[in-house]
Amino acid sequence: MSASRRDETPSQDPAPGGAVILFDLDDTLMAHREAVADGILAHLRERGYDAHVAEARALWHELEERHYHAYLAGALTFEEQRRARASEFALAHGDALDDDAAGAWFARYFEHYRASWALHDDVEPAFDALERTLPGVRFGIITNGEEEFQLAKLVRLGLEVGHPGRIAHLVASGSEGVTKPDARIFHAAIARFAASSPVSAAAYVGDRLRTDAIGAARAGLVGVWLNRSGERPDELDAADAATAGVLEIRSLSELPALLRDHLAGE
Repeated sequence: MSASRRDETPSQDPAPGGAVILFDLDDTLMAHREAVADGILAHLRERGYDAHVAEARALWHELEERHYHAYLAGALTFEEQRRARASEFALAHGDALDDDAAGAWFARYFEHYRASWALHDDVEPAFDALERTLPGVRFGIITNGEEEFQLAKLVRLGLEVGHPGRIAHLVASGSEGVTKPDARIFHAAIARFAASSPVSAAAYVGDRLRTDAIGAARAGLVGVWLNRSGERPDELDAADAATAGVLEIRSLSELPALLRDHLAGE
């Protein structure tokens, strides 16, 4: 966001007892999947791999899901999961890498990925509308990841943390030592806001039904599932979401009206 636009935004000094809205970062605010797809395609071409684009993107996504969750579970370090992804992907294309080469491979891929970072188109308008709809609202982010890495994304995306930025707090699992959907990470985020002024109501918005929305709802927040793709959850997730009172939207443009009804009266 440009400085001039921020100057035009009404003061966000929180009203006593104001609402707090927390967001996931990747695939909720930042178009992570799109950046990954563009980044791996550029890297494929640069490495000269003979690969079917759709299959290569699917493999890279599967490796990211598997190894990143191994990192979140404590089985791999952040750097180890990166190198494991690089090694397996390269080997699938006939390119055997040692540990150092895998690190260099991932670093180069990351340059392509970083060049594609962007917010989803509905993010800035949703923030503007939320500020109009819920005067004194405060925003934060809870992310399963390393704090320094996620902060770098926010700076690049123009969502600076702290005054005068739009995001009051970033809570990262790498610093908290606990990951979503554990209720403790949601409670830690609310505690940061409550330290400066009371929190009358809180919501959390994320693209993963169980990790984000169900986890938040079970922690006592209004859990909102941002289902951009129209995914149909399995029976267990659907039942747990219904029991927890999870709300569902397809776009952040739906969020202001939804939360006006669910937060304003709390």
